[in-house]
Amino acid sequence: MAIRDFGELGNRDVVKEVTLRGGSLSASIITYGAAVRTLKLGDRDLTLGFDNLYDYEHHSPHMGATAGRCANRIAQGRFSIGSDEFQLSVNEGGKHHLHGGFNGFASKVWTIEEASDSSVLLSLVSREGEEGYPGTVEVSLRYTLTKDDVLRIEISGQTDKPTLFNPCHHSYFNLGDSKDITNHQIMIPARSYLPVSEELIPTGDIVDVAGTAYDFREMRPIVDEHDTRFDNNFCLRQFRLRKPELSAVVFEPETELKMEVWSTEPGIQFYDASSLNTAVAGLHGTPYGPRSGLCLEPQCWPDSPNHEEFACSTLQPSEHYEQITEYRFI
Repeated sequence: MAIRDFGELGNRDVVKEVTLRGGSLSASIITYGAAVRTLKLGDRDLTLGFDNLYDYEHHSPHMGATAGRCANRIAQGRFSIGSDEFQLSVNEGGKHHLHGGFNGFASKVWTIEEASDSSVLLSLVSREGEEGYPGTVEVSLRYTLTKDDVLRIEISGQTDKPTLFNPCHHSYFNLGDSKDITNHQIMIPARSYLPVSEELIPTGDIVDVAGTAYDFREMRPIVDEHDTRFDNNFCLRQFRLRKPELSAVVFEPETELKMEVWSTEPGIQFYDASSLNTAVAGLHGTPYGPRSGLCLEPQCWPDSPNHEEFACSTLQPSEHYEQITEYRFI
């Protein structure tokens, strides 16, 4: 384990970088956004990232970051808890709330609480009123690299008032040698998914995947004959689990690398990064265009506070939020 200064933000806050190792995995974690800057299996990069802090601050599409307080989209930034109505910031097209707003968890400098060769514990206090959210939330996040080549992510949180809390990990993965992930195959054991509008807001329908381009119940190529683009929630269940279960599998035929995603979360957002096009080059000067990586983001269903039948993201003061997500490499 090594800790070093990674850089200074525009406001002069210092960002630290922690290097972890476990099994054949190594990772660089930065305190800006609690982000996985690099994840490697041996010498192979598994995720996208940037070489410097300036690019994270000004150009990162949540690259490797922790999205929150509430990941994904909330229509019009509006929701209710009981009889209380709330208006969040609208940072997507001036209409909708995305990934916690303009200055969500991915834009915060987290605090290192403890670190070892294979694990780091980070913390954050999200104050009442930030981005319009009610309540103050205390958040802890632990990254661990295990001897079995697993990136384990444990997130916990408590609030002093009813609020929304739905954090998720947002790495872009590429398991191959190609500049994009069109050769990757994927399996998601979900019987239904949430269709979205042109603005990527769930329509409110819960649709059976059978007979659609969204049926990933058996391993298949990501790219189909219709070149379908994916940025949807797949409905694994209606509730959060205590122990993680298999949520997705990715396989790259040429490198023969496999990644399994195990999580306690009721949904998983599959984004094929078809809209990705960073203004600056990424790691090792690599340009990141459409489908340079893919995201598999375990979380509650998007826009859940506005749909009674969706797996919900409301956190009460009497509750203790716990999420476990594992990215297992085989």
